[in-house]
Amino acid sequence: MKWSSSLRKWSRTIHRDVSFFFSGMVLIYAISGIVMNHRDSINPNYSIERREYRISQPLPGKEGMTREQVIQLLQPLGEADHYTKFYFPRPDEMKVFLKGGSNLVVNVRTGQAVYESVSRRWFLGSMARLHYNPGRWWTYFADAFAVGLILITLTGFLMMKGSKGLWGRGGIELVAGILVPLLFLFFF
Repeated sequence: MKWSSSLRKWSRTIHRDVSFFFSGMVLIYAISGIVMNHRDSINPNYSIERREYRISQPLPGKEGMTREQVIQLLQPLGEADHYTKFYFPRPDEMKVFLKGGSNLVVNVRTGQAVYESVSRRWFLGSMARLHYNPGRWWTYFADAFAVGLILITLTGFLMMKGSKGLWGRGGIELVAGILVPLLFLFFF
């Protein structure tokens, strides 16, 4: 067996095995990376739902509002057990804070209310957290992942020969793949 054939055979084996081992990590980084790129339209950590409605009963102002009355306003929302506190940022506007980050804003004069329900996106948030290097052990695994990606790349170069390999179409694709990020880095 020629030296180059043996090198290609080992490259295929290493490429395949390292690719399978790190494929889960590639998917996690790819999915969470897309979400992180679009943080202006999707929050990876929280789901926020906003609901506007009108309270029909008359409400007291700042001086007359009690904790019990506020908790009564939270009953239809299923948030009575999550009450923490309330205050009036403006004379006619009351803001109620709830456990977990949810809140209710009520115009006590008009009865207009806005309820914002905040809930954690535990799975997507956890995946996005990995981009921020959450600990020392993760650093070691992320470094191993980076070395694995280098191995996958280098063995990919060596697997194909001829016009589809590094000195043919593969080389052109490699140069294009290097130029695109450089163009964005320096010109956009």
